[in-house]
Amino acid sequence: MEEEVFNGSHQEMESDQELVREVSIVIDKGQEAVRIDKFLCSRVERISRTKFQAAADAKSLIVNGKPVKSSYKVQPGDHIHVLIPRPFGYEGIEPEDIPLNIIHEDSDLIIINKPAGLVVHPGVGNFTGTLVNALLFHVKDLVKTNDALKPGIVHRLDKETSGVMVIAKNEYALAFLAKQFFEKTNERKYLTLVWGDVEGDTGTIDKPIARHQTDRKKMHAYEPFENENAKHSVTHYKVIERFGYATLIECVLETGRTHQIRVHMASIGHPVFNDKRYGGNVIVKGTIFSKYKQFVENCFKVCPRQALHAKILGIEHPTHKEFIRFDSELPSDMSDLIEKWRSYSKGRLENYI
Repeated sequence: MEEEVFNGSHQEMESDQELVREVSIVIDKGQEAVRIDKFLCSRVERISRTKFQAAADAKSLIVNGKPVKSSYKVQPGDHIHVLIPRPFGYEGIEPEDIPLNIIHEDSDLIIINKPAGLVVHPGVGNFTGTLVNALLFHVKDLVKTNDALKPGIVHRLDKETSGVMVIAKNEYALAFLAKQFFEKTNERKYLTLVWGDVEGDTGTIDKPIARHQTDRKKMHAYEPFENENAKHSVTHYKVIERFGYATLIECVLETGRTHQIRVHMASIGHPVFNDKRYGGNVIVKGTIFSKYKQFVENCFKVCPRQALHAKILGIEHPTHKEFIRFDSELPSDMSDLIEKWRSYSKGRLENYI
């Protein structure tokens, strides 16, 4: 990251995780020695002193390459680097009694298995019925800041993607988890059914991702240096099971871009099955026979959304510092879909033999 001498402004860059704010400052020669949390609070807009203190506790407040406490006194020439969970204005969002599939809960965090169809946080057209509405009902004091309820969301899943998510219940846990997602020290594995017979048993897609140039609702995987706004994006995949015209794969994210797996798989000709936005909701591979077309249509009905599930999430716990791993069950729509393809593939093989 480039840095600039502090002169009343500072530099920020979006992190790998869009929910993390990264700030870098170089202190000028005339700066008096003051507490770093007080200094940052007075210079960085929309961030409370409490959040900087939580960042320090989570070792996300770095001066000259080393973590410091919030009581550290800034000195001329100091290079400050801090990671802060990006704040959201959820004022006016009402708690709603929406059932949650909670895998684990303690004083620091909640692990849930998010169903497909549930939007993570409120936005245009989605001010009710979201995960945030449910969380505000479930945890009455979920990360309060400046009298505004700010749910501790540190990562997202797309509306139609199911699977395991972690939510922070206090400022320290929020900062601690945000640092893990930013530095990619956590573990995330996804299962997805994609169109086609994927070449090789393992592979890596290394293509930068940016907003699509003509369709603003879509992202796009560009070739290196093709788009200066595209961000470094890497997805590793491994074949789990082959069905001839479709393949079940496991994906591991090295970065965390919007729609990353969906965009990357589509970019190599293997869109996620029934992904309406990236071309997976039509017959991409297969035969011209009407029975096959009917089979695929039935598959679309069995799993009427993109066949993508966040299967495993591993994190270091904020308090006891042990690495904990959570494995979420496949929802019935995806397990039924996979079984249909398994039976179809077996039938094709037997008929061929």
